[in-house]
Amino acid sequence: MRAFAALIDRLIYTRSRNIKLQLIADYLRETPDPDRGWALAGLTDALDFPAVKSAMVRKLAMTRIDEELLRLSRQFVGDTSETVALLWEPRTSKPVVAEAADASISISAAVDQLTATTRASAPQVMEQLLDSLDVNERYALLKLALGGMRIGVSARLAKQAFANAFDVSIDDVEELWHALKPPYAELFAWAEGRAEKPDLSTTPFFRPFMLAHPLEEKIVDLAEHVAEWKWDGIRVQVAHDKDANGKAETRIYSRGGEEISRSFPEILAAFDQHAVIDGELLVRGDAQGGAERNDSAASFNALQQRLGRKTVSKKMLEEAPAFIRIYDLLALNGEDLRPLPWSKRRAKLEKFIPQLPGSHFDISQLIDAADFGALGELRDGARDSAIEGVMLKRRDSPYVSGRKTGLWYKWKRDPLVADCVMMYAQRGNGRRASFYSDYTFGCWTDDGELHPVGKAYSGFTDEELKMLDRFVRQNTTNRFGPVREVEKQLVLEVAFDSIHESKRHKSGLAMRFPRISRIRTDKPAEEADMIRTLQAMVT
Repeated sequence: MRAFAALIDRLIYTRSRNIKLQLIADYLRETPDPDRGWALAGLTDALDFPAVKSAMVRKLAMTRIDEELLRLSRQFVGDTSETVALLWEPRTSKPVVAEAADASISISAAVDQLTATTRASAPQVMEQLLDSLDVNERYALLKLALGGMRIGVSARLAKQAFANAFDVSIDDVEELWHALKPPYAELFAWAEGRAEKPDLSTTPFFRPFMLAHPLEEKIVDLAEHVAEWKWDGIRVQVAHDKDANGKAETRIYSRGGEEISRSFPEILAAFDQHAVIDGELLVRGDAQGGAERNDSAASFNALQQRLGRKTVSKKMLEEAPAFIRIYDLLALNGEDLRPLPWSKRRAKLEKFIPQLPGSHFDISQLIDAADFGALGELRDGARDSAIEGVMLKRRDSPYVSGRKTGLWYKWKRDPLVADCVMMYAQRGNGRRASFYSDYTFGCWTDDGELHPVGKAYSGFTDEELKMLDRFVRQNTTNRFGPVREVEKQLVLEVAFDSIHESKRHKSGLAMRFPRISRIRTDKPAEEADMIRTLQAMVT
C-alpha cells in the first residue's frame, strides 16, 4: 500500500502527462502481481465494493472525529477520502505499520478484506485497516475503496502507460483490457513475454471506438467523404459471440469500454447475430410521460431515465424503449471487418440490417447533399431533438481506434445561448476543491421570479474562475450545506447544445451540455432572458 500511496501522491502534484505516464509505467514494472493489477483497476475506477460506501465511511469517521469538525473540514477540503485520511486518529499512538516499505499491508490483502466484507462487518473492517495505515496510505485505501480517484489519470492514459511500460501495442492493450478482469494476471503475463496473447475468439470483447476530429476548415470534398447525422444519444458497441461451450453471449459497451448490458435488457434479447456493431443508443418517441410515443428518436433528456440502471422496470421498458441506430459493422461471423474501407463495410451493413428486428435496430441514414454548401444549410436547419450535428467520413477509411487525422470529422451544430442569472454555487472537486466552481443559474418567469434552468462548471478560464469564486464569497446570502445562495445580480451567458422539456425541474426545462461562454458584468440581472424565451428553443 505504501508504494501505491506514494504513486497517487506524486500523480496528484504532477500536471505533465508524460511524467504521469512515466510514473505509472515505473510502478507497473517494479510492483509484483497481484498488487499492480489491483492498483491499475483502482486508478481506472474498475473496482466496486458494494458494502463500502461514502455514507458508511462518514458515519465511521464520526466515531473518532467531532461531527461539526468533520462537516466543516469536508466542505473546505472538498473530498471525503482526503478529509477522513487527514483527521482520522488511530487507536494506537502511531499507525501499526513497520518501518520497512514492504511491511505495509498489501493492496491485494486490502482488496481481499473489502471484497469479503458485508454491510454489517464493513465498518469494523475499514476501521482496522485505517488504524493500520499512515495518512497517505489511508487516503490511498479510501480512494481504492470508494472510487473516484480524480488525480488526472484517465483510463486511456493508464492503458498508454501500460503499453509504454512493456513496449506493447496500445491497440492490443485496449482490446484485452475489457475482456479480462482485475488483477489482470493474463495481461501482465502476455506483456512481459511469459505467456501467449490471451485468446478472445470466444468472447464478445470490446473493440476500441474510432473517433472523429472537429471540423475546422469548414470545407470537405463530398466526392471523397460521406455525410450522416450525428445522433444525440450515447455511442455504444454491441458484440455477440459463443463461448468454448457453445453458449451465446451478448454484451453492450459504452464508448469508454464499460459494460452497460444490464441497463438495456431489451437490446440483449434482440441481438442474436454473430456480429459486432457500432451505433447510437437512443429511446423512442417523447418518453416524457405525456406525449404519445412515436418511432422517432427522443431527446437525450429522455434517454437519461435509462442510464445507470441496474434493474429496469416493466414500466420503464414501455415508456422509454431503447433502440440502436447503427453506424458501422465491425465484425461478422468471426471476420474482422475493420481493415476494410468504409464503403465496403457500409455495403455489408446494408445487407446485414434486415436480419435484425426493426423494433430495436435501424441504420443511420446518409445525407444527400449536392455540395458542401448545401450540406451546411441542412446542418444549420437541423433542430431535431436527437440530432447534434453532422459526421463526415472518408469513403476509403478503415475502422481504426482513436482519432486519426484526415479520416472522420464531426461538425456539430452551433450552440444555443441564453443570458442567465447565477443563483447558487458549490465547491468543485480535486484541484477545484477550494473554489466555488459549480454554478446553478436561472431565468425569469413572467411573474418576476427566477427559476433554475441549468448548472455548469466549465467554459471559463482560470482567471475567470477566481473572479467567480470571489463573487460567490462576497455575495453569499444563504447556506444550505455545501451550497451557497448568492445575490441575484451576476449575469452569465450560457451556451448549450439543446433544451428540452423536463418534469423534474421547476422551470420545466433541462439544458444539454450547458457551459459558461461569457461573464456579462455589463448586463443588469433584470435584463436576463425569460423562461418563455427558452421554451421557444425547445426541440
